[in-house]
Amino acid sequence: MKPNREQQLWMYEHMLISRYFEETIEKIYMEGKLPAFNMANGPIPGEMHLSNGQEPCAVGVCAHLTATDIVTSTHRPHHVAIAKGVDLNKMTAEIFGKATGLSGGRGGHMHIFDAKVNFSCSGIIAQGMGPAVGAALSRKLQNKEGVAIAYIGEGAANQGAFHESLNLASVWKLPVVFIIEDNAWGISVAKTASTAIERNDQRAAAYGMPGYAVENNDPIAIFEAAGEAIERARSGGGPSLIEIETYRLAGHFMGDAEGYRPKGEKDALFAKDPIPKFREHLAANFDWSNSDDEAMVKKAHEKVDAAIEFARNSEYAPVEEALEKVFV
Repeated sequence: MKPNREQQLWMYEHMLISRYFEETIEKIYMEGKLPAFNMANGPIPGEMHLSNGQEPCAVGVCAHLTATDIVTSTHRPHHVAIAKGVDLNKMTAEIFGKATGLSGGRGGHMHIFDAKVNFSCSGIIAQGMGPAVGAALSRKLQNKEGVAIAYIGEGAANQGAFHESLNLASVWKLPVVFIIEDNAWGISVAKTASTAIERNDQRAAAYGMPGYAVENNDPIAIFEAAGEAIERARSGGGPSLIEIETYRLAGHFMGDAEGYRPKGEKDALFAKDPIPKFREHLAANFDWSNSDDEAMVKKAHEKVDAAIEFARNSEYAPVEEALEKVFV
């Protein structure tokens, strides 16, 4: 079933929030890191992985979810966190390493955790899959509502955790949906150089579950495939695997020179930017004017700007608390 007008506007709004958030974080991240790039400098130290271009993967799936559903994401998590309803102020403060962050500034951008909306992510490849399977098992054993969604990149489909998780989810017929964000590059290694088959959705058959392939980073097609898979999970039909063709418009991480990309690839990807394409779709199919669009863009920017201000104005945790709430 296609999303209705209200759902599509929700999807578009969250794509706008995510894109502006990433663009703003990108600028702030670079503060103090030039002219000689040093990731230890500036208000946001460490690595930073931006999700520009992958917004459809988040909104097309999360449009079907509630706070009781579980989502585990990857080291590139911001778009999914925003679509899942993670507190934007607290998430931003966490990225800044502030005491008002979701984990008191201890987790940073690759380890975002918001129990209120059942969202978490991990910097370790494919390691959100096991917890998602476990969460789905807990729901089934307790007869509780809720499905689990596990996001991974296409490179993670070659990890042992991928195969173990799909096998157990199918054996136990669990309410879990595995989402592969295929942006064609595992850091600097092309999918064609690392994966034996062209499409990972074909691997679903080996584990007795449906596999879906969604092309062209299309938020409507993602919504349709995710809706079918999530409804199947909710009704006791077991797990599904969805591979989405998406585009990474930024480097693997901030500071990535992207010398591995063929000449002209980035220009071709920007020509397929999903946000302008979705805007054109809304204008062509709904009563969506330029003034409507400007108002939504303004609202998205105001929300992000408020979160940035909250994070900048928040205090760091006292130094004496550095070893609290950690495993030693």
